[in-house]
Amino acid sequence: MIRVKRGVTKRATHKKWLKLAKGYFGRAGTCYRIARERVERGMQHAFKHRKEARRAMRSLWITRINAAARLNGISYSQFIHQLKQSGDMEWNRKILSECAIQDPEGFKKIISHVEKSANNELRNS
Repeated sequence: MIRVKRGVTKRATHKKWLKLAKGYFGRAGTCYRIARERVERGMQHAFKHRKEARRAMRSLWITRINAAARLNGISYSQFIHQLKQSGDMEWNRKILSECAIQDPEGFKKIISHVEKSANNELRNS
């Protein structure tokens, strides 16, 4: 049986983890065992925080849409409800919030269009 020496592979693995831990404080950036623990924990936090960042952005978009809608005399919930009822405009919250910030006049036109569509739906029902 041939004896396999694992030094090269082990060194490469250690270098990989230490490279990921570059910039960490104290032995967390230089000692393999501690560095690996910190990097694994950091990856867990990064995964969790990516999910939380998406939630935070959606909440920011909703806040922006609500503020712009209220300037035009309608609440966010009424606006979204009428938007879904009209059915002819399939814009997501990100695009609506950008429109509300960049082009307030265009957003005002969207609101008036949605309100007209909702009124027509009520009349037809």
